[in-house]
Amino acid sequence: MLGIIAGGGDLPRAVAQSVRAEGRDVFVVGLRGCVTPGWVETFPHEFVSLGEPGKALKALAGAAVREVLLAGRVDRPKFSELKLDAKGMMVLPKVIAAARQGDDALLRCMVDIFEREGFRALSVAEAAPGLVCGIGPLGRLAPAEDHQADIASGFRIVKTLGALDVGQAAAVCDGLALAVEAAEGTDQMIARIASLREALRGTPDHRRGVLVKALKPTQDAKTDMPVIGVETVRNAAAAGLAGIALEAGKSLIVGKGDVAAEADRLGLFVTGVAT
Repeated sequence: MLGIIAGGGDLPRAVAQSVRAEGRDVFVVGLRGCVTPGWVETFPHEFVSLGEPGKALKALAGAAVREVLLAGRVDRPKFSELKLDAKGMMVLPKVIAAARQGDDALLRCMVDIFEREGFRALSVAEAAPGLVCGIGPLGRLAPAEDHQADIASGFRIVKTLGALDVGQAAAVCDGLALAVEAAEGTDQMIARIASLREALRGTPDHRRGVLVKALKPTQDAKTDMPVIGVETVRNAAAAGLAGIALEAGKSLIVGKGDVAAEADRLGLFVTGVAT
């Protein structure tokens, strides 16, 4: 039995469905205020707040879970407003201290709470390898020669800023950094590019600029691997970008078939790059 600590977005559901399709039982702990409603009820589950780690641990143990993973977006809480159970009161000082060090440290702290109770923490790549981005194009289109320099520049930007826990994504056009991801997330970062369409000077038949996503150098793949889905492709197309480049082996694609089809329809490439 695999336990999934489910935050927001489409990734937790995709992981749960992938793991179940492989014949393994799944128990979901949905984080209230974070998890996307609806799908959790199709699995054995329990809902908990971020201040109830004791309740989560009890539910996982009761379901005979031995391995856990954290998937999905977890918004930083207002610690003064959290309703805490007994375990939450014990670990709160440690969690607050980790939060002051950045989002990566906070997520690692959350994973550590479960590991200290005897659970083995997995990455999404270990539990659902079918979601991992491979090397090369996903759909029919591949990056043209004039995109390669922007892809390389994008990876340098993400790796450099990622070391400072800034973000996992950047958009580059003709060597110009159009945007870098911070706390707002990838979709909001892409939205900012729309106001820079003149800088792209592209047309529907000749898109320019790339979105690059990569794992931060300081990041633990057990907590927050870069991820894209169909909506990312649509947003990139709306912003006038030519394609998306992901760090192969260290990024996730939710719904590979749908992503490939939508990228082909919109005329974008989606490709995995070995770094």
